[in-house]
Amino acid sequence: MGKIIAVVNQKGGVGKTTTAVNLAASFAVMEHKTLLIDADPQANASTYVGFDNTNIAYSIYDCIMELQPAQKCILNTATPYFDIMPSHIDLVGADLELVNYDQREYRLRNAINGLKEQYDFIIMDCSPSLGLITLNVLVASDSVIIPVQCEYLALEGLGKLFNTIRIVQSGMNPELTIEGILLTMYDPRTKLANAVVEDVKLHCKGIVFNTIIARNIKLSEAPSFGKPIVLYDISSKGTLNHLNLAKEILVNNGYTI
Repeated sequence: MGKIIAVVNQKGGVGKTTTAVNLAASFAVMEHKTLLIDADPQANASTYVGFDNTNIAYSIYDCIMELQPAQKCILNTATPYFDIMPSHIDLVGADLELVNYDQREYRLRNAINGLKEQYDFIIMDCSPSLGLITLNVLVASDSVIIPVQCEYLALEGLGKLFNTIRIVQSGMNPELTIEGILLTMYDPRTKLANAVVEDVKLHCKGIVFNTIIARNIKLSEAPSFGKPIVLYDISSKGTLNHLNLAKEILVNNGYTI
């Protein structure tokens, strides 16, 4: 049975999509069958791995609105063991469309539940909001990764996110856990970045990943080539960081490396 991990933070620009895509690709190159679900209407994760969201037949929108079965909304990427359920701009309207539905918070979970038997990991990339689609993602997930940028006001908004997670845990998904807080965009040359690392570890003791994602030019370039960093530059620091993150998660979940 696979594990569903959501990459969530309502603060924008913290590296959610970069984390989701490259973590999924890292699991895949380790030969763990992985599905990336793009739950952001901006569809950046879909573009990142080479898909034009204006030219796809079905997306997560069709899945969550029960217009198509989940399996029909999945595409193969150029990487073995790595599939994607792409997003589409139509997802913008889903928040409003779902308001009048019964059990609206459970739509995604009900739609993708059967996929856990087909994949070792399902990684979900979320939009920078705590709307109904993100709530659907949290209800459908087993755990959450929270990327935190190593810059000023890094902890801003985390309290609200933790409160949302607690609400989900209290009723809609009591099994939801925090996989870890991931420090991103780290520049070891700056005092600020190092201070943020210490601050986050102090305030979020016990749930911060040992792996830190450093700032890396190759990591920034990879999306423009439609490739995860592991395919764009195998020797880059960005590749090493994300492979280490994947290994850390595997060990934490009882896998032997």
